[in-house]
Amino acid sequence: MIDDPIKARIEVLGTRLNLPTVAKALGVIEGEHTSRRAGGSDELMDVSAYEPGDDARLIEWKTSARQGRPMVVRRERLATSRVWLLLDVGREMTGSCVSGEPAWQVAANALRMFAVLSLRRSDTISLVLADESSITRVPFNGGFGQFERTLDKALNRDWEHKRNIDALLDYARRIKDHETLIVLATDEHALNKKHLQQIRLIARTHPMVLIDVATVNPFEACRSRAVFDGTSSRRLPAFFANKRAADEVATHRAYMATALDHELLRAGSHMIHADSSEAVFDAFVRLVSRALAGTSRNLVRPASAPPIPTQAGAA
Repeated sequence: MIDDPIKARIEVLGTRLNLPTVAKALGVIEGEHTSRRAGGSDELMDVSAYEPGDDARLIEWKTSARQGRPMVVRRERLATSRVWLLLDVGREMTGSCVSGEPAWQVAANALRMFAVLSLRRSDTISLVLADESSITRVPFNGGFGQFERTLDKALNRDWEHKRNIDALLDYARRIKDHETLIVLATDEHALNKKHLQQIRLIARTHPMVLIDVATVNPFEACRSRAVFDGTSSRRLPAFFANKRAADEVATHRAYMATALDHELLRAGSHMIHADSSEAVFDAFVRLVSRALAGTSRNLVRPASAPPIPTQAGAA
């Protein structure tokens, strides 16, 4: 596998957040759905003042009366949640990002970020890989270390088959549990206008996060390092550089990214659009930070603070 320094930062992110913090962060991303168990008899996990955006169904009225203001009580769900991590492994995902990473590596790191928090919450994870030859649900049991080994093994492949994004979206639509989080990772070329309706339908029935990996604009080919085309796997020659063509491509990509983001936001879901593992990590931290904004348990550093340590186990 490619040497990847971002992995250690992902693991540190998971260890720095306590369980109530993780649960709230993922809960906001999921739309704060409550436990299926009636009566609220699960273990008490977190009590905090009601804030705009909190689910009003979580207000504990007796506690609110004692405190003199609305209080939200969150309880640990005894029935585990399921998180579906869907990854496009078509050969188009071998295209280069501005960081020099292939798109699949950036997408895989995004899934690692969701996995480390989901496993911290004791969720059940289903990992699904798809290309034109097959859609495979990869068996996985264990902690984050086992998840990484499973993902790395699955990504050690020939990358010879084209993508099949339609089949992957159809798979997502067929997931029956409407309280399960779906994280779909692909690149910015996979989805077009015809897919907006499918994205809309999925986001209406499931909490969803789309990982939209941006690759190098072929007409801004970098002269200082090799840039590879995901379809042909050929290195792009430097003479491809053309400002007018580059601007047209950039405009089209920006339009699609905005349209996708709009559709997801309308349904209460999210999109992470980034061109490197570093950018995905930063975007993920911002997403989690927004979910935790206003709480005293926010252990994610703001953008102005020193970066999260890059060595696992660091303070």
